[in-house]
Amino acid sequence: MKSLLKPKSQNLRISNPMHFLLRRYSPFPLTPPSNDLEKLCDIVSHGIGSLDDLEATLNSFNLSYCSSLITQVLNSIKNEAPTRRLLRFFLWSEKHSEVKLEDKDYNHAIRIFAEKKDFLSLQILISNLGKQNRTMETATFTTVVDTFIKLGKVDEALGIFKNLEKLKCPQDSTTVTAIVSALCSKGHVKRAEGVIYHHKDKISSSKLLIYKNLLHGWSIQENVKESRRIIKEMKGAGITPDLFCYNTFLKCLCEKNLKSNPSGLVPEALNVMIEMRSYQIAPDTISYNILLSCLGRTRRVKESLQILNTMRKSSCSRDWVTYYLVARVCYLTGRFGKGKQMVDEMMEEGLMPERKFFYDLIGVLCGVERVNYAIELFDLMKKSSVGGYERVYDLLIEKLCKNGEFEKGKELWDEAMSMNLKLECSSDVLDPLICKVFEPIRKVEKEVRVLECPKGKVGEKLKVVKKGKKLFVIKKKGRKFMVHKRIKKKGGCS
Repeated sequence: MKSLLKPKSQNLRISNPMHFLLRRYSPFPLTPPSNDLEKLCDIVSHGIGSLDDLEATLNSFNLSYCSSLITQVLNSIKNEAPTRRLLRFFLWSEKHSEVKLEDKDYNHAIRIFAEKKDFLSLQILISNLGKQNRTMETATFTTVVDTFIKLGKVDEALGIFKNLEKLKCPQDSTTVTAIVSALCSKGHVKRAEGVIYHHKDKISSSKLLIYKNLLHGWSIQENVKESRRIIKEMKGAGITPDLFCYNTFLKCLCEKNLKSNPSGLVPEALNVMIEMRSYQIAPDTISYNILLSCLGRTRRVKESLQILNTMRKSSCSRDWVTYYLVARVCYLTGRFGKGKQMVDEMMEEGLMPERKFFYDLIGVLCGVERVNYAIELFDLMKKSSVGGYERVYDLLIEKLCKNGEFEKGKELWDEAMSMNLKLECSSDVLDPLICKVFEPIRKVEKEVRVLECPKGKVGEKLKVVKKGKKLFVIKKKGRKFMVHKRIKKKGGCS
């Protein structure tokens, strides 16, 4: 009887009375205590058992849930929790009676799973979004279609775009531009043009952006003809192509010529630059760097130096990438003095390169067995104070020791140790008894012995031609005779 007369509040276990009163009477959702949030995050991300066990644990966890708490948990463990446990936690929060998710919370969750590139989770959440008659935000749609197309789900991305009305998201200029941009970013230009054709009335305010995306898409496919068509359509619509458009077209043209017509790289690129100047658009550093990059890949040193000289005459600014491209092709073709001159000119102009400049060029010099030039460039790197020297020390020490130059390798090792740097290479490379010294293989001389040949005049010149795996001697009158190739090795590895 006495127990029945006691107030009901005494039957409650109140560990924190102040938190209880605030939670009971406050009209605003409260941020849960940090320890409760940590426990909940630990249950979702590191809990033991199946997904059903996860739900059972959440049901037994004594905590007042709200939409802000769900969002905090997703943000806290999105990078560490398994995707399936994260999804089950969110789906559980939908069914929980205390949690009242708003449209913004649902959109935020969809964007998180889009960042994680989880296609199945996105399908489930977008389906639930439509069933619950919620609204998809424009930013959410942009993120979702971009993720779908990156995952190769083009049809699914277009399907969401077609059903935007069911998701209460308008098919306006923003959403049309978003789907076109996502499609063109992966080269699906035909599909993008189909979207544009059916929504012409909605892109009047964003035509320039649409054209830029189409140009980018055709550039990815290296389709010069279609890229030129887009340029002409822009001019026909009264839109003057800007510097970005011409640089995109120039990249498309150079990449195409790199594969099919290397000799046309310079003349055709310069013609595009002349066209740019006719529209009062001066080619910038990026324009010339695009051309220099392609020239470097074809090992055209003379043309690269000419383009650099053209930039000087036209007062076009150079950056460290410009000198990097020219110096790299010089080193790759054995013009080490010229490459060093390019680096010195860059430093004289006050251009401070990034670490990549030194990393790549030092790697190239080590690859072509010019370690002395690599050490000089490394000294310049240390003077520039760009940091990140550990990788270079590892490369140079190992390269020097394998070439038998243990003294120089030891000097670099002591220098790195004095700077308290942590190197990945072992000190064993400094020991001549452990480190294997590289011995280059001598060149192999090929000797050709004629098996069948008629008597000829003394001193008569014979031409050896290879067809497939057979060799033939061709006389002046055009008669062919088969010969046998015998390989004679002069030396090898000891």
